[in-house]
Amino acid sequence: MRTQEPLVYLKGRLMPASEAHVAIYDTAVVMGVTVTDMLRTFHHKLFRLEDHIARFYRSCRYARIVPPIPPEETMRVCAELAGKNAALLPASSDLALVLFISPGELKLYAGGAGMSGAMQPTFCIHTFPLAFQLWQKNFTDGIHVVTPSVRHVPPQCVDPKIKCRSRMHWWLADQEAHLVDPKAVALCLDLDGNITETGGSNFAIVRDGAVITPSRRHVLWGISLTTVVDICSKLQIPFVERDIQVYDAINADEAFLPTTPYCMAPVTKINGVPIGAGRPGPVFRRIIEEWGRMVDLDIVAQIMQAPGQGED
Repeated sequence: MRTQEPLVYLKGRLMPASEAHVAIYDTAVVMGVTVTDMLRTFHHKLFRLEDHIARFYRSCRYARIVPPIPPEETMRVCAELAGKNAALLPASSDLALVLFISPGELKLYAGGAGMSGAMQPTFCIHTFPLAFQLWQKNFTDGIHVVTPSVRHVPPQCVDPKIKCRSRMHWWLADQEAHLVDPKAVALCLDLDGNITETGGSNFAIVRDGAVITPSRRHVLWGISLTTVVDICSKLQIPFVERDIQVYDAINADEAFLPTTPYCMAPVTKINGVPIGAGRPGPVFRRIIEEWGRMVDLDIVAQIMQAPGQGED
């Protein structure tokens, strides 16, 4: 008997994942022109769906890509897809849901004589189970961030508020960081030496009880970071947005990475130097515990109790 497989939304319809394909001459492949967004479920329900869809459509507008359906229809498709695919998971698991869109297929690369007519955007929504076991060591040992020589793309070139897949600089940054520590996460600086973000998360430090994060002028302001701001307000934890440097991170009391898949995780080292006590701190614990109360889930326990261990 064939095992039921997840569904994918592609080019206007739901189809089995095994049938979902993007052409090799799509602009996503040929030019790396792809707008994207990702969100997750808690208890199989999508978290902050409206916020993610609003950001996705803002990115599309900036990239001059017009999605084939309006935001309300996209939210409906996301909810339907997540509901059907989450039904294939155990109750203790959750999903990531990814949207991506490109301008469409370049007929010239398919052997055509030229660009005949307007391109039709390639719009896809798909899901995958969150691999919690891969992040368990983030919560036992903390994350080591390394600042490579590769610098963040300056906002004068591409505004970082667009969430896209033009990510060669992140690939190079990670390769360089892994020469220092195979498990390290690259944390890029801007051209002036200010800390920006990692390839998949924002960065924040804690100093004298306040959470401090880089200016949004230089980073993609994450929905997870917005959640941190909301929680800080509720818990009366001061939140500050300003330029910070490696010096500030080394001398911080704590640091952490807010991100969609595991919400947030402690950073315990930067460039080999321990941050604070070199272990998860009290402000981090207060914030993630409150996040768990918001979604009625012990977030750390979900990760730590997942079967299997992350690779050494």
